[in-house]
Amino acid sequence: MLEKLTTEKRNDTTMNLDVMSIHEILETMNREDQTVPQAIAMELHSIEKAVQYVIQSFQEGGRLIYIGAGTSGRLGILDAVECKPTFGSPPEMVQGFLAGGMKAFTEAVEGAEDDENQGENDLASIKLSAKDTVIGIAASGRTPYVIGALKYASKMGAKTVSISCNKNAEISKYAKVTIEVETGPEVLTGSTRLKAGTAQKLVLNMISTASMIGIGKVYKNLMVDVQSTNKKLVERSKRIIMQAAEVDYDTAADYFEKAHHNVKVAIVMILLQCSYEDALESLKNAKGYIRKTL
Repeated sequence: MLEKLTTEKRNDTTMNLDVMSIHEILETMNREDQTVPQAIAMELHSIEKAVQYVIQSFQEGGRLIYIGAGTSGRLGILDAVECKPTFGSPPEMVQGFLAGGMKAFTEAVEGAEDDENQGENDLASIKLSAKDTVIGIAASGRTPYVIGALKYASKMGAKTVSISCNKNAEISKYAKVTIEVETGPEVLTGSTRLKAGTAQKLVLNMISTASMIGIGKVYKNLMVDVQSTNKKLVERSKRIIMQAAEVDYDTAADYFEKAHHNVKVAIVMILLQCSYEDALESLKNAKGYIRKTL
């Protein structure tokens, strides 16, 4: 029942929210938001297991699939679409599914989250396999669409993870790794786009970033597989080469061109003082890890 979920309970500190001053509202929201990282800290062990699953999927040629409804589903899509420009990953490598389809990203689709079969159908449409990891996201922890997806993922032998913001969540029954970040009552009762949404975004950021680090898409703390798709990113690419290889701007720009705008290859060319072809071969042998080429 909804009333038993902590995300649906009324927050004792905001019973008079409607008569607070603007400053009091903002101060209260800020104070409540500060509890989110503390709640996530309690789930780091489970988040680590989820990352291990995703790394294994990537290494086997599998995918990371986020699936959710409403705010939860939208956050999954946001994290998925950012992976391609940040880590140079193909778009199919990290995907997000939303109850009601992409139309639901900007407007509510009535009843979509209650359709358990659609969760299964969406995963079946991409030929889900045992190599993949499916992460079901639901603040309430009881969304039928997500439950249907997790049931199907388990049947197909895929690795399954659930992310909810309530303890003993219903979706936890259908996942091998359960992440339950209990964020408590919202400032605005039941508005899980607030603390619960913040918690989910932070956890998704952790999972995708740590997983990409785990497959060699980061050198030191630099995103060396960044895609140079606009002027800003071209300049960022050159700065990354400068920082990673400890060279000046002109040298970085020169190698950026020699490496055909491949940042990682440019870095290896400088560090090993080798040709473009040899840098490619070194990275191939090192499975993409710059450190393993040195």
